[in-house]
Amino acid sequence: MKVVKVKDYDEMSDMACSFLIEKIERLQDPVLGLATGSTPEGLYKRLIEKYNERKVSFEKVSTFNLDEYVGVAKDDPHSYHYYMKDKFFQHIDISMDNVNVPSGMAEDLQLQCEEYEKRMVDAGQVDIQVLGIGVNGHIGFNEPGTSFFSRTHIVDLEESTRKANARYFDSIDDVPTQAITMGIETIMDSKEILLLVSGAEKGRALARLLNEESEITEEFPASILKRHERVTIIADWEALNG
Repeated sequence: MKVVKVKDYDEMSDMACSFLIEKIERLQDPVLGLATGSTPEGLYKRLIEKYNERKVSFEKVSTFNLDEYVGVAKDDPHSYHYYMKDKFFQHIDISMDNVNVPSGMAEDLQLQCEEYEKRMVDAGQVDIQVLGIGVNGHIGFNEPGTSFFSRTHIVDLEESTRKANARYFDSIDDVPTQAITMGIETIMDSKEILLLVSGAEKGRALARLLNEESEITEEFPASILKRHERVTIIADWEALNG
């Protein structure tokens, strides 16, 4: 794992933006794995700025999002469909035909998981997967105890994860209890992984990940990243010293 140390959230977002633009320019038909939440918002804002400056185009880019809440319609402001359109897609030249987010409203959720996996296979491997890390070490919505061999699946969200996401809802009671998420093996199939970490609250999780003596265990899902050949971590001072 390569660790890039930056001073703050803004510098992390700048570095991540430069990293992705370099990959987009180099690849013929880039396939990006994207994340939601507060961590990548700065990245998306900067990519939009670079697009407006005509320094990057997304015409040939395809995207696959990590996850979506179960039971939340895609036009609901709390959905990750809505988040991605609002924060990123509607501001750039990407074709919505090339945008993929799981449907949490599918009648057959298991079939939805299988079809999402197939769409990724048909598109080719994800070239760069953008990740954050949860305070409990989750990646995507893969909570502690998730099998390292999991593919896209339905997951019960832990209380700590629901509390962390409650700030986006009126109360924690409104936070969904389930989500569809790329599985850990699906994430590990990506050719390259970009992990963004910011803030003191992520410090313990990051320290555990970077500790060479820390074991690789399903009780700490992010630990599997140690087995991936190409992981870049961009982390700010607070996360590194939290």
